[in-house]
Amino acid sequence: MELNVNKRKKQKIENSNNNKNSNSEVFASCSFQSLGLHPTLCDQLKERLGFEAPTLVQAQAIPVVLSGRHVLVNAATGTGKTVAYLAPVIHQLQKSDPRIQRTDGTFALVLVPTHELCMQVYEILQKLLHRFHWIVPGYIMGGENRNKEKARLRKGISILVATPGRLLDHLKNTSSFLYTNLRWIIFDEADRILELGYGKEIEDILNILGSKPQKSAGKDNTTSQISEVQRQNLLLSATLNEKVNELAKISLDNPVMVGLDQKTELHLTQQDMEPMEFNGKDILGKDGKLLSSSTEEYKLPTQLLQRYIKVPCGSRLVVLLAILKHLFEKEPSQKVVVFFSTCDAVDFHYSLVSGFQLLPHRQSDIEDKQLFLKCNTLRLHGNMNHEDRRTTFNAFKTEKSALLLSSDVAARGLDFPKVRCIIQYDPPGEATEYVHRVGRTARIGEKGDSLLFLQPVETDYLHGLEKHGVTLTEYPLQKLLDSFPLSGIKYHPKNFVSVDTHPWVVSLQRALESFISSELKMKKMAQNAFCSWVRAYTAHRGELKGIFMVKKLHLGHVARSFALKEQPSLVNKSLQKQSKKRMRDQKHNNVSKKRKVSKR
Repeated sequence: MELNVNKRKKQKIENSNNNKNSNSEVFASCSFQSLGLHPTLCDQLKERLGFEAPTLVQAQAIPVVLSGRHVLVNAATGTGKTVAYLAPVIHQLQKSDPRIQRTDGTFALVLVPTHELCMQVYEILQKLLHRFHWIVPGYIMGGENRNKEKARLRKGISILVATPGRLLDHLKNTSSFLYTNLRWIIFDEADRILELGYGKEIEDILNILGSKPQKSAGKDNTTSQISEVQRQNLLLSATLNEKVNELAKISLDNPVMVGLDQKTELHLTQQDMEPMEFNGKDILGKDGKLLSSSTEEYKLPTQLLQRYIKVPCGSRLVVLLAILKHLFEKEPSQKVVVFFSTCDAVDFHYSLVSGFQLLPHRQSDIEDKQLFLKCNTLRLHGNMNHEDRRTTFNAFKTEKSALLLSSDVAARGLDFPKVRCIIQYDPPGEATEYVHRVGRTARIGEKGDSLLFLQPVETDYLHGLEKHGVTLTEYPLQKLLDSFPLSGIKYHPKNFVSVDTHPWVVSLQRALESFISSELKMKKMAQNAFCSWVRAYTAHRGELKGIFMVKKLHLGHVARSFALKEQPSLVNKSLQKQSKKRMRDQKHNNVSKKRKVSKR
């Protein structure tokens, strides 16, 4: 055993050295300082963020941002994009002579889609500005005390991180918000900002601030040390689509396209550093072809192991718990994130995992009942209050071992250290979201696993991923289920072809249903989660609508996946109403057609 461990350690060191040698061959003297950053800032990157040398996207982006050009960064998640824009902005501000002052107002604005990402960027800013105390970081976002934010803006914030809605509120209603000297507008996770419906807010923000480079204009009582310098806008996105393209057109002026090809991930050439074209209409690659989410290959880390698991609908809950139990018993000290489609589903599974105890095999064992999953469990979704979300965010970052149950609020931009596995219990509503979810693991060279749950009727989803160069292998479910002991029952694994009839699955399903039916609060949560899951399932758009079809589902089996013995009547009634409405509409259409034929 020790020999194997030593071999793995030796191999890891060799791989690390090979990567370093590969980078050093291309960047003979590549360091943050060689990219043009101030030595003190380089020290902060190393001491406080652990960056010994720049990642490839940082090596590409930082010189371009320092040059003053508008930039569109399209790179994989977990490649250090945040530092790629913060470091050059801090460098430019720290060298201003005379020094900028807090009373000069805001020089750089970073727009982010979620509260959690807002706090993360702010915390990185604090670390990088430790030795530049005259540059003041700050944040504003929904859920915070507006009057306190107003007071901070009145005093002055040099680099401001904000969510779009709250920023627009202050731009319109806070007269003391000084942005005359604004030099940078940065859109981080631009695709997610637009997906969350902030398109109108972004347009209004750009109209107030000015979307094109311009000379300082605004409040007359302000002077600026760098007001004569043109505005520089940066747009960062892991995926490209039509909405991002539209935002690029209205916010970027003759930008440089920065991105990583999977083929050149470890070998950066001079050609890779050259600007890509932007014709003012569409985002074009070096080969002149249109770059969009429908045609581009998804950029995912090569060290990420991607698998899918095909599970019948009624056994989904049991299989999820089995996999989680296997993961935490195999390696207790690790982090796992499970993604759900709705907030109600997050709440239900959180309460279930936190309270479900394994039923004893003998009545005398009743005093020895233990939690089925022995791990620190956390939850995160958009309907939680701001303080609870912040507490969860910070706890999962600092814990060495934890299970996070989350909606897609945690899918974008968040850098949780040492996440080993991502489980997508509910497939994402858009294929591009798959990239962002799995991007929470295998970050900055670390290894990671991802597992996608699919029902047998949903396996066409894999074809959509394959179009973008993403291939998943199947998870050995039968082998996992056979590994769990079942006291008092002898069975031969080969006799059970279906997952539904596996003795361990049947036994655990009964225990779960008994637990839910005995707890009135849990039963209500299960019913709510069931209803919201069905609504979310019907909300798939585009090509996915043909894969995720409610009429293909057995709603009784869906109820079993929430440990409900009976299908909730509320949803059944609503579906019956929809069905009757469709029948009435069809009859009406048929009558109309007959009338038209008779008139002819």
